[in-house]
Amino acid sequence: MAESIALDTVDLHILRLLQNDARTTYRELAAEVGVAPSTCLDRVTRLRRSGVILGHRLSLDPARLGRGLQALLSVQVRPHRRELIGPFVERIRALPESRALFHLTGPDDYLVHVAVADTADLQRLVVDEFTSRREVARVETRLIFQQWDCGPLLPPSLPRSPNSAGSDES
Repeated sequence: MAESIALDTVDLHILRLLQNDARTTYRELAAEVGVAPSTCLDRVTRLRRSGVILGHRLSLDPARLGRGLQALLSVQVRPHRRELIGPFVERIRALPESRALFHLTGPDDYLVHVAVADTADLQRLVVDEFTSRREVARVETRLIFQQWDCGPLLPPSLPRSPNSAGSDES
């Protein structure tokens, strides 16, 4: 497990702003957080080097790309052995319909977020790419009606002392 690094309020403000809009310029970031642009650049560079910032991603609308139906597939693999996991994960990640893949605990081994054209395309995907694999014991499909992005990811807050119950730093 990766170690967390110490972040001050300026780092957290930079991270919050970049997560809301990764195209924000260093000059805009610096003005917003109250530091010089060179200081802002140094901080972002440090956050990248330390592994806090992993990259920048472009968000696309699956429906505008002809993939208007999204679903979550709960997949049970049997037997759940290491020699089957690698090839299964590689194959699922290579599918153009796959949006995210999670390895889970509990009765299901994987959760796969997919985006497809329609229900016929979803059926083809499940039958041809999942249930046709001999290690796949079961697939349960849940359609996604709507999806929301959530707020920026920040470190957990420090435990509050009983005396600071009314104060909240943002």
